[in-house]
Amino acid sequence: MKEANFSWSAPIALADIPDAGQRFDLAANEDTRAQLAKLAGLRTLPRLEATFDVARHGARGLRITGRVAATVGQACVVTLEPIDNEVEEDVNLVFAPPRERPADADGDDAATESLDLDAPEPLIGDIIDLGAIATEFLLLGIDPYPRKPGTKFEPPPLDDAGAHPFAALAVLKKGQGVKND
Repeated sequence: MKEANFSWSAPIALADIPDAGQRFDLAANEDTRAQLAKLAGLRTLPRLEATFDVARHGARGLRITGRVAATVGQACVVTLEPIDNEVEEDVNLVFAPPRERPADADGDDAATESLDLDAPEPLIGDIIDLGAIATEFLLLGIDPYPRKPGTKFEPPPLDDAGAHPFAALAVLKKGQGVKND
C-alpha cells in the first residue's frame, strides 16, 4: 500500500512541548490549498485553518485537541452548479509509543488489539505532523454529495409505459415478439 503524501506538513516533537502544553494556530498557504484541493477533488479550497492544543499525555505521549475549519468549493451533485461549503471538524486524539508485544505472544492478541477503538494513535519517533492531522480531518469532513440549498433531485418522468427495465421480458412472456420461421 502506498503511503499518503501530505502536502501540508507541520511536524512537532514531543521534546518541544512544555509540561503546560502549547497552542498551534495553522493556516495553509495558497500553494498548499491548491494541492489539497486537487487531492480532495475540490473546485477550490479558499480557506483552511487549524487550531490545536497539544499537551503531554503520560510520560511519552501527547494529547491533541482542537478544530479544523475550511471553506471548500464543490459542485452540486444535482445541478452541477458551483457551491461553497463550510467544514468544521473537532479533533481529539491521543498519541503514545506503540506497545511492545511480548516475544511469546500469539496471533490472537494482534486481532484483539486492532479492535481496541480507544487505543492511542502510534507516536513513531516522538514526532507528530499537525498538517497531516489537519488534512485527514479536512478529508473526513468534506460532504461527498454536496447539494445547493433548496435543490431536490427529480427523476425524469417516464413517458412510455413500455420503457421500464422489464418491458422486453413482459413482451416475451406474452409471446409477442417471438418470430417462428
